[in-house]
Amino acid sequence: MKMRYISLLSCVFLVSVVLKAQSLSGVFAKKYPIGAAVSSFMLKNPSIDSLLRLHFSSLTPDNEMKPEVTEPQEGVFHWTGADAIVHFAQQNHMKVRGHCLVWHQQTPNWFFEDHGKQASKKVLYEHMKEHIFAEVGRYKGKVYAWDVVNEAISDNGKSIYRTESPWYKIAGKDYIAQAFRYAHQADPKAVLFYNDYNVFMPAKRAKIYAMLKELLKEGVPVQGIGIQGHWSIYEPSEKELKETLQLFASLGLKIQITEMDVSVYHWEKNERAMRPGEQIVWNDSIANIQAARYAMFFRVFNEFPKVITGVTFWGVTDNYSWLNNYPVRGRRNYPLLFDKFYQEKPAFHAVINSQR
Repeated sequence: MKMRYISLLSCVFLVSVVLKAQSLSGVFAKKYPIGAAVSSFMLKNPSIDSLLRLHFSSLTPDNEMKPEVTEPQEGVFHWTGADAIVHFAQQNHMKVRGHCLVWHQQTPNWFFEDHGKQASKKVLYEHMKEHIFAEVGRYKGKVYAWDVVNEAISDNGKSIYRTESPWYKIAGKDYIAQAFRYAHQADPKAVLFYNDYNVFMPAKRAKIYAMLKELLKEGVPVQGIGIQGHWSIYEPSEKELKETLQLFASLGLKIQITEMDVSVYHWEKNERAMRPGEQIVWNDSIANIQAARYAMFFRVFNEFPKVITGVTFWGVTDNYSWLNNYPVRGRRNYPLLFDKFYQEKPAFHAVINSQR
């Protein structure tokens, strides 16, 4: 009986070792948190629940900490979705990244208004402070990092900043520094990130670098850059990615890949209708190309062990990806490590093997 008991324990141990060897969070445990962006309704899906518990050590609310959700009307707060995600994370010993406090999109109009008129800079900052103190204060000690300002840099032209943003129209570029100061006051221990996409593109990269260098010179408490990994099987190149990581590492900032997925289509931003014959049919060839891209990205990450402090996938399975129907209406995409049937894709194994 004793021998059978020891044998049973040995089997349990071996099973746990095998699971850990094939677990993303297990493979990356000594490097950095591996995260997933989720919505609270996804947590009710048993298959998603299982994948999260096995493979991820960090969660990010994809929408449920954005201002239009948490404070749709001034002083009227909706915390249900964000609370559910934070609670799930705490139950499962996961970290939480907050996303995001200040953005030109998904922010209700009342932030920029004062009794039906455009708010002054003073009133805008009052709204900003009250919102940041309410949200960051609620999750103090539970959210370890925040995307404080999201996508403030212009994609086009010579302008550094996104001048069409209502934040910029009222306060100019100073709103960025102010947001970081308020976030730091609300939770001095939280790690504060500036977050943006297409950071690997030379022109935009230079703009972001210039902004962050200026903020640091002024003593603004920005501590990291979130590089949105909305990439594809076509871009960025290995050279572009390395140059980007080297540049921001030179500022002494922490780097996190905050929104990782690898589209099977070329990058586009503007929404449009799908063209005839444009829908790619998922097959082994596409799967292997995508896997090779994921492997390359993570091999590059390995070259920056003291700089990269986290990677977050923007979703868990292909059927819940934001890239389905965006930017091309009606078009399916396949950008994540698990398919619509919750099964591991070649990309999953490529990421695991990139660490061996």
